[in-house]
Amino acid sequence: METKAQVLYDFTAEPGNNELSVREGETITITNQGVGGGWIEARNSRGVVGLVPEDYIEVNQAQPFSSGGKAAPLDLSVFDSHMPTPASTAQVDVAQPETPVTPVTPVIPVFSSTSTDETSNGNDPWAGFDNNASGGFSNNWAAQPEGTETGKSSNNAWQSGGHGHPQAYQGPGAEDDDWDEEWDDAKSSGGYAESEAGEGGAINRGGAHGTSMKIALNKFPGFSKSGPELYLLSKQTSKGNKLPVYRGEVGPVWAYPEVQLDCVVADPKKGSKMYGLKSYIEYQVTPTTTNKPVNHRYKHFDWLYERLLDKFGSAIPIPCLPDKQVTGRFEEEFIKMRMERLQGWMTRMCRHPVVSSSDVFQLFLTYRDEKDWKMGKRKSEKDENVGVMIFSMIEPEGLPDLDMVEVEQKCEQFSRFTKTMDDGVKDLLTIGNEHWKRCTGPLPKEYQRIGKAFQNLSSVFTSSGYEGEATLTDALTAAGKTYEEIAQMVAEQPRKDLHFLMETNNEYKGLLGCFPDTIGVHKAAIEKVKEADKLVATSKITNSDKVTMAKRASTMSYALQAEMNHFHSNRIYDYNRVMQQYLEQQVKFYETIAEKLRHAHSRFTTM
Repeated sequence: METKAQVLYDFTAEPGNNELSVREGETITITNQGVGGGWIEARNSRGVVGLVPEDYIEVNQAQPFSSGGKAAPLDLSVFDSHMPTPASTAQVDVAQPETPVTPVTPVIPVFSSTSTDETSNGNDPWAGFDNNASGGFSNNWAAQPEGTETGKSSNNAWQSGGHGHPQAYQGPGAEDDDWDEEWDDAKSSGGYAESEAGEGGAINRGGAHGTSMKIALNKFPGFSKSGPELYLLSKQTSKGNKLPVYRGEVGPVWAYPEVQLDCVVADPKKGSKMYGLKSYIEYQVTPTTTNKPVNHRYKHFDWLYERLLDKFGSAIPIPCLPDKQVTGRFEEEFIKMRMERLQGWMTRMCRHPVVSSSDVFQLFLTYRDEKDWKMGKRKSEKDENVGVMIFSMIEPEGLPDLDMVEVEQKCEQFSRFTKTMDDGVKDLLTIGNEHWKRCTGPLPKEYQRIGKAFQNLSSVFTSSGYEGEATLTDALTAAGKTYEEIAQMVAEQPRKDLHFLMETNNEYKGLLGCFPDTIGVHKAAIEKVKEADKLVATSKITNSDKVTMAKRASTMSYALQAEMNHFHSNRIYDYNRVMQQYLEQQVKFYETIAEKLRHAHSRFTTM
């Protein structure tokens, strides 16, 4: 019996990728449900057969996509990181939404241009990339989406009390070592503006979080168990290398390596699988420690992000990866943009002393072969020191226990700062986006109109037939062309300076969006310590447990302060560098314009 399905969303096939374009409301016939990787094979009413994303259709008959014809149970999990119920019994029955995600494309505003003389920059304002000698790109800034990946809007992130760190959608087939699932399920959009709906079909960043998502949430041990009390009262002995915290000039700091790790993401190449039915892009990642390149697909980066979030998310804000996308994955400009942002994300991870030294991160950079990769992958997925248990690895070196009142004050001060900085970053993104539009739209057009007016006047003067004015008319014509050249420069300039400033702010926008949850874990721990006297009075814990809780809360606070200082030192470095770069390019821009105007001025005769 053939299975009919209703198409829920438009899907445009990638050329040469054995995909089938379908339209919303169309009825198709499923010919193969076992393709895997989130795809099914289907035939349309015209008899054309191809691959269609499984989440873009709804089966008309009550038949799921399971080979046995029985509905497979949803893999549900809940993030009950602060529930008082013990980890062994904490269960919440949450019905997952069944509405698939609407396809999301990167937010790359399309600026209208009515003049053929204008440059083409308006169509892709953030796709200017300068190749460097290493094969990468000169810009190391990544853009990260803010908020969570579980359908929760990030608008009120700063009012949260730490109800679980944002989690990534692992996707169907993610447990398969063959990494068969490549089509990119939309996470969020990829531009800079706070809201770009209507600009070339763009969607505001974070917009996908508010929509229903047909996903299976995987178990993340650190977040599916109870909250900070899991660590505060744990009898478990930690295994592995300790993460020391030292007293630095600015307060508690992580232990930084003598040589800073870095890597280069370069040389994207198209590969295929499923006998050529599916294609993907593979990147070459070369760490500075070995200078030996390893190859990774985006799906591998996504796996790394999930492992880092799982392991360190309670103590360290882990910004999200560059966005996923369904269509246009193999277009040159998109590949360049994604590679640049993956470079920025990897650079930020390399700069963190705890993340960069972790086994899972080192595996990603230095695996020897497929066997080594798979063994390391399985080992990292069995790691027990994840979630709040990461604090069991942290060891303040010779530092006294902290006063909880002082810790609360510092925590509130940092929360206020990051909230204010978040507002400032978003404001700069909005203003920068508006400036970009002016530079690629009306502003060059005004310069062009001035230039044409000068040239028209020169033509009028020439028609007089007076022999003595050739010098004047030639100078007028040259001045007009100069203004047309300036128009071209104005339209191209945002790619040279504003692009990097916007990328930096967009990256920090995503990073700042992670802090409320990270800070919330510490606030919850402090509240548990405050309740210790009541728990002792009711014989739920002993006095010894109370002392242990206070000491471990102090350890958590040292970790938070070390992370605060790491954030501030990177912020000062990043903004100092990007502002220097921005102003240097601005100086070159105006000096070039001044030189052109001086040359135009010299052609007029002094009377």
